[in-house]
Amino acid sequence: MLSALLELKPRDVPLRVALRNTLAIVLPLALALAAGRPGVGLGMAAGALNTMFIDQPGPYRLRMQRMLLASLASGVSAYVGSLLGAHTALLALAAMLCGVSGGLLVALGPNAGRTGLACMILLVISAATPLDALTALGPAALIVAGGVLQMLFAIAAWPLQRYRPERQALADVCRQLAASVRERADARSAPPVTQALLDVESLLHGAHRARGSVMETFRVLAELVERIRLELLALKDLQETLDEGDARRTLARVLEYAARALETIARALDDGASPHGAAAAMEGFDAALASLREICNAGHAPRELMIALARADGLGGQLRAAARNADFAGSRGELRAGAAEQQLPAAMQPGNALQTLRANLTLSSIAFRHALRCGVCLALAIVGARLAGIPHGYWIPMTAAIVLKPDFAGTFSFGLLRVIGTMLGLVLVTALVHYAFDDPWERVALVALFAFGFRLLTTVHYGIGVMMLTGLVVLLFTFDGLAPGEVLQARGLATAIGSALALVAYVVWPTWEHLRVRPALASMLDEYRAYFSVLLRDDAARRAATRTSARAARTNAQASLERLRGEPRRDRELIAFAEGVFANANRFIRAGMALEAVTLDARALPEREAVLAFIDRIDMSLAALARDLRGGTPPQIGSLREEERALVARLEASAADDEARNVAGAITDAFDRITDSIDTLAHVLREDARRAATAPPAS
Repeated sequence: MLSALLELKPRDVPLRVALRNTLAIVLPLALALAAGRPGVGLGMAAGALNTMFIDQPGPYRLRMQRMLLASLASGVSAYVGSLLGAHTALLALAAMLCGVSGGLLVALGPNAGRTGLACMILLVISAATPLDALTALGPAALIVAGGVLQMLFAIAAWPLQRYRPERQALADVCRQLAASVRERADARSAPPVTQALLDVESLLHGAHRARGSVMETFRVLAELVERIRLELLALKDLQETLDEGDARRTLARVLEYAARALETIARALDDGASPHGAAAAMEGFDAALASLREICNAGHAPRELMIALARADGLGGQLRAAARNADFAGSRGELRAGAAEQQLPAAMQPGNALQTLRANLTLSSIAFRHALRCGVCLALAIVGARLAGIPHGYWIPMTAAIVLKPDFAGTFSFGLLRVIGTMLGLVLVTALVHYAFDDPWERVALVALFAFGFRLLTTVHYGIGVMMLTGLVVLLFTFDGLAPGEVLQARGLATAIGSALALVAYVVWPTWEHLRVRPALASMLDEYRAYFSVLLRDDAARRAATRTSARAARTNAQASLERLRGEPRRDRELIAFAEGVFANANRFIRAGMALEAVTLDARALPEREAVLAFIDRIDMSLAALARDLRGGTPPQIGSLREEERALVARLEASAADDEARNVAGAITDAFDRITDSIDTLAHVLREDARRAATAPPAS
């Protein structure tokens, strides 16, 4: 837990995004100050601040929709809070309803969760200033206007750079693939670039995707990048099997030039230009490929090297095709692209939001338990703060809402870092305003600095972000005549109480991950099963849909494992078991992707019926493993090794020429790794069931 508190994550917010978000906060404040109406500027700045983190990557249409909805929801919450501020019982009831509904939105993803949190915050803050029905419309309208201004800044480039989000997402995938080439391969680790590819799927196939003929070019490019990923994964795994020598070094050169070509394509996509620089990288790639072919022809090359040569040949073709399509995806791509827009496969339609929320209306749902905790905590915090007469007591429910997360580790770290960050921010801003920044325009400049730092650094380290946010909020209140020194002690105390309340609420009614990690891993195996079962079937749309589902299941399982690691009194044996399942499942999926890379390029699949029969046998084994993983029973699947050896013998006997032998060799290599991973998974599950059977009963 302490290491998580000190961890600095990579910055994932571009400077231009932080600048435009800051401008949407500072501009109305500065204009209103110049006009002598600071209250108007404060209202709009508050709305822009609450909508700031909804500005996330995605198609412009989706950005506009979610930021507009967040602005309207924030305005309604502020209006209700102002109306009910004088009635503690009604306000507590409204806070409970807002907390439950806002907390449940985490089931729809982080952006919906952020909107729910913004509504909770504005409800409790606006309740500190009760107003009548007519007067409350003004502040609520200003908050909506500030959010709309933030939205306009976020989509300002839409008319000029219509497809910039799509180009950036594909460029990120290319850059991450290039980086993965330079990392050491590990068959136990998850395939690289998973989240980036999920983002691309959402951009190109989601309900809010951009329209236009150039989108077909982006889809073709995304499919090429997927093929490149498969080839790179297969080559990296093969490289690890080669002994040190000329062959291994030459293959490393091939991969390095592939990485350079990908980086060139990424830069071209970022700039909306033609990837002319990829030609130089491909010349080096061809030279290294020729050297690899000479090594293969010089003597008795190992089977792995012959497979690597075939895979490298395929990789070269995919890289050239990607460079050509990146040219069509440039600034004049829509004029050069002539393909009709592809219709979205039904299997890839996103889930209905209402169905998702309805499915989570059960106490077994993490989202619903989190929602109930939020609602009860908000209501208790409001009633308790008012009964105790705590100055600036609205800070308590606001802090509780921000700190409460669906998991213990998140709640603990957010609570502790919020207390530390708030204290530091209060002390820092009080000192700055008292000694150096008494002029209002100097404070406007300081607001800009803190807003920029808050947007840029919150994902790097939450404690630093909270310090910036605290300073920003205190500075905004100075324009309303509230001196920082007057509220330092009260807000520090309220922050500590709110954080403690959130942590106590989680401890009283926890959602421990050790009860959920097995179903998450079983779901991952089920999705891997679905992907593998259609791997060699001639259904590209179904294959793409199952691939996307498998990625999502893997990220969910990984998140479950991370939450398990962050819980107190961790079950180390369960963590080791989950890591073992995850590592061997990764070995399986990497081998499956290598098999897909081979069969996509093969003119004919040798011994097709026998191969498909063995795939069905693997499907049955995975189904049994997933079922036994959920039930905690030892699997009874038998060993696949004997059947795998019989298939290998048939494949080797059927190979009539060099190309057929290379294809057969690649398939047998993939099946060998798949068989080993499944047998090892079965062993891990048997050992876990045996350990559970011999463990003493819990006291």
